[in-house]
Amino acid sequence: MSVEGLQPSQSQEVEATSPLSKGTAAQVQEESADLLPEDVMNLLRGVVDPELGSNLVELGMARGVQILPDGVVHVEVALTTSGCPLRAQIQRDVKARLESLPDITKVKIIWSELTAGEKAAAMAKARWNVAQKAPDTSIPATTKVLMIASGKGGVGKSSVATNLAAALANNGFAVGVMDADIWGYSVPRMLGLEGSLRSEDGKIIPISQAVGSGRLDVVSMGFLVDREDTALMWRGLMLNRAVQHFCEDVVWSDDLAYLVIDMPPGTGDVQMGLARMLPRAEMIIVTTPAKAAQKVAARVADMGRKNFLRIVGIIENMSELFTPDGKSLNVFGVGGGQQLAREVGVPLLGRIPLDTAVSDGCDRGQPAALLTAGTADTADLESNTTPAFFAPTDTESTPLSDAASASSAAAMSTPTTATAAFQWIARQLSEEYVPPVMMEGCSARMLDAVISALDAAETEGLD
Repeated sequence: MSVEGLQPSQSQEVEATSPLSKGTAAQVQEESADLLPEDVMNLLRGVVDPELGSNLVELGMARGVQILPDGVVHVEVALTTSGCPLRAQIQRDVKARLESLPDITKVKIIWSELTAGEKAAAMAKARWNVAQKAPDTSIPATTKVLMIASGKGGVGKSSVATNLAAALANNGFAVGVMDADIWGYSVPRMLGLEGSLRSEDGKIIPISQAVGSGRLDVVSMGFLVDREDTALMWRGLMLNRAVQHFCEDVVWSDDLAYLVIDMPPGTGDVQMGLARMLPRAEMIIVTTPAKAAQKVAARVADMGRKNFLRIVGIIENMSELFTPDGKSLNVFGVGGGQQLAREVGVPLLGRIPLDTAVSDGCDRGQPAALLTAGTADTADLESNTTPAFFAPTDTESTPLSDAASASSAAAMSTPTTATAAFQWIARQLSEEYVPPVMMEGCSARMLDAVISALDAAETEGLD
């Protein structure tokens, strides 16, 4: 469904199923020429549902108006649920708005409930409005924001986020890393960074690290606590406030090509808050081959799309374990990432095998993505062909004990490494799926360059 299809027109909003029919309104219009139903509906546009954040008419909750000759106005209001705890607030707001008109002597509200379809449309409209009213942030408009998300913990989301960020930086990009997993912050250790965030003029300066020909700019709660094992026992509002600071009060550099956000697992307050603050963000979902992880990850995709975020694709982590003799073991099953990609309708960006280089690198602060890939893997990366480890897999899970779970290396040319997988995915992201914004040919930037050159020439002439 298109976005336009989720935005009901004014006529659709007023003509929703209602006992207050148009015929009644027309009849009353003749009896009370001074006050029209349209006038009442326009006033109701000033009544906002406290939870959804949009007005009653726009959400289709104001279903109809009846104006009696004695100035009594009947208004039908459909709630999202009959037991809505905000009913009293909405009642006060409706009466306060309408009773401000001298022609209205009394307001009576007829309560009803939205149908399932109407409720879904109202929620979609509310989310769309939130996306269009995103708060200002310090993140440059040209920066591509990548949310690395997962449905549950333990799938390796943070290791994927840090390794992709390192690989992108190693390819020459300025990459920001935001550790939005406030409770489970782990980015500083995984990237081998220490120190404390400092501030200048009330703004937070991220910790920077040169990587290859690029750079990492990192913010994390890990830079704000005394010890790495300090527990943060914060509730939703404080968590959202911390992430808001990272979005609004950090000095993100103008040359930032990517901002990689390590999201907390699931679909809670922080995820919804970031979707509201960063409506231009794009989401990459990490899962494992296991069906349980796949089903939970599908909820994250649903949350992202309900907030109008683009789902870039799926990364299957811990896909296989390669043994020294060239065999592969499907420790966590087979095909969960491919199946999730099919269900969501997005590409499978890659499959990352189980590799001790990842866990060792995270512990030492040396991302596996920065290691040298094996000879065969490097040859795959330097060509334009898709490496064998990204070939579609069967969706049927194979138990580890089954002999069929140990496949010959001949099926994949050579056992692959996580290093090669991360490097491949990073290259595909920057070249195909989420290419950086190239501003060199921008007319505004060219004009700025010309003006700067003229100013410099004029200054030299004065000297």
